Amino acid sequence: MMTPNTHWVDAVKDLTNKGEAYVLVTLLGVRGSAPRDSGTKMVVSHQASFDTIGGGHLEHKATKIAQELLLKGESGQYIEHFPLGPKLGQCCGGATSVLFETFASNHINIMLFGAGHVGHAIAPMLAGLPVRLHWVDEREELFPQTQYNNVEHVVSDCPADEVASMPPNSYYIVLTHNHQRDFEIASAILKRKDFAHLGLIGSDTKWKRFQQRFEHRGIEREMIDRITCPVGLSNVPGKLPMEVAVSIVGEIIGLYQAQKAPTPNKQGVDWPELKSMLDSQEVANEKQTAINQESVNS
Repeated sequence: MMTPNTHWVDAVKDLTNKGEAYVLVTLLGVRGSAPRDSGTKMVVSHQASFDTIGGGHLEHKATKIAQELLLKGESGQYIEHFPLGPKLGQCCGGATSVLFETFASNHINIMLFGAGHVGHAIAPMLAGLPVRLHWVDEREELFPQTQYNNVEHVVSDCPADEVASMPPNSYYIVLTHNHQRDFEIASAILKRKDFAHLGLIGSDTKWKRFQQRFEHRGIEREMIDRITCPVGLSNVPGKLPMEVAVSIVGEIIGLYQAQKAPTPNKQGVDWPELKSMLDSQEVANEKQTAINQESVNS
């Protein structure tokens, strides 16, 4: 288990294996007196920070910047210069530049609300996919004893509050045992406006009532229309927990496959294509040589 004292190398390895986003913070070009030497590093993730660049206001400010970069959900680099005395009020009086290297999550982040029968059928299937599953319920005793490496059990008396911990472009599956709780969770997700998918379990009657309640709360129609209710593939019928689970997981797979970044415009030529072009050119040259030879002979 990682703690704030975990060395940054170990933190990078662990977060990479889990597919979680993080920012590697590095001190560059330290001049004068500073808390740590040039090259000192720390790691900041959505939930915690690991190792240290010296503590104090510099580390506090760097951590805040790193968390803001994580919220963008994009990989990239950023450098900021810090005069430690006038800008941060540290007694060192030196200066340093800080490099922020953001490594975006390479997994699909999914938050599943509800540890009932359908939730128990869904979780093992999602655990076998390239996703990071955050499984939320207020009843700790309902979670299974067996836990997968890419599945986090989140026990919360207020599940809707857990929405804030998710990175942008996350997937949400809402199927608790309580309609009011479903509504509050869905409302919290809609307010973020940055979700990739929101699937809500329920009947047509429940969905009509929810739409009216969302509108009364001032939520834009455009956002409401992004909800999939009832959740799951319509061409995969069935009411058994496993049937519903297969329908939901199938929908998730279809969505994240479709939303993968398109292949960039190809530059250059692949070897098979190049070989084919060369072969064709060689055949054309041979034909032209034969034509020229016939012309000479005649």
